[in-house]
Amino acid sequence: MEALIATGIIVILIVFVIAKTARVVPQQNAYVVEKLGKYSRTLKPGFHILVPFVDRVAYKHSLKEQAMDIPEQACITKDNVQVGIDGVLYLQVLDPSRASYGVSDYIFAIAQLAQTTMRSEVGKIDLDRSFEERSNINLSVVQELDKASEPWGVKVLRYEIKNINPPVDVLQAMEKQMRAEREKRATVLTSEGERDASINTAEGHKQRVIKESEARRSQQINLAEGQAQAIRSVAEATAAGLKLVAEALQVPGGEEAMKLRIAEQWVEQFGHLAKEGNTFVMPANLSDVGSMIALAQGMLTSKEAPAPEAPTRHWEPEPIS
Repeated sequence: MEALIATGIIVILIVFVIAKTARVVPQQNAYVVEKLGKYSRTLKPGFHILVPFVDRVAYKHSLKEQAMDIPEQACITKDNVQVGIDGVLYLQVLDPSRASYGVSDYIFAIAQLAQTTMRSEVGKIDLDRSFEERSNINLSVVQELDKASEPWGVKVLRYEIKNINPPVDVLQAMEKQMRAEREKRATVLTSEGERDASINTAEGHKQRVIKESEARRSQQINLAEGQAQAIRSVAEATAAGLKLVAEALQVPGGEEAMKLRIAEQWVEQFGHLAKEGNTFVMPANLSDVGSMIALAQGMLTSKEAPAPEAPTRHWEPEPIS
């Protein structure tokens, strides 16, 4: 019985020793080992054996990127406006030994440093610019924290501002200002639109007048050219006709044909006189058609010698009963 108890005690002691000496480090983790209270080594992911009662795991660090919430704090802007700002900080442990012995609590230290740096950066700008300069503020905070955390073996990757909360009265004043700016922009855009519309209307009227004047000019030019062409054609036709008449007079029998044609036209025109009115002037020697033909022939053959004016008499036709 005593042997059984002793065996059990030995087994328990062996299990305890194995538990204290055997260590399995997970992926993306690092264990800091101390030997008799002094830093010995850093265990990387995998299986490790420690010396019983000599080596011990003093610190355990995660090598993953960590997100740390920065509580809201009151910051005073350059124009003396108090705003509440909170954010989130992303960091990563690069050197587990320095993270263990460089600072007692690197998370607390970096959070406090982030708040003080944020207050300093916000105090350099006005309230209106604080909403526009978020990226620059974030970059400045990261640069300052990275310099301070380098001896601690911690890398500050980025910082993001989550909320900027100004006081209620300041927020109302900002809303009124933004509303006034929007109304101003709307008024300016409306006036510019009306101005552009007026300019376009005037330009359109100007172009229409120019086009109409050009159209009238082209029409008048075309009409003038058409009339000139018509006059030229009539003159050419008349000249050609006179030339043909002159040539016909030289042919035997041409003069008699001309006399006959003149007599026919004279009779035809005299027949139209009674249709135009009740009163007209007619030659005294109406019966002497030959003299009229001779007169017309003389006017055609000689332009320089004017024809003698025939005596006229006033004759009114008797009314038809």
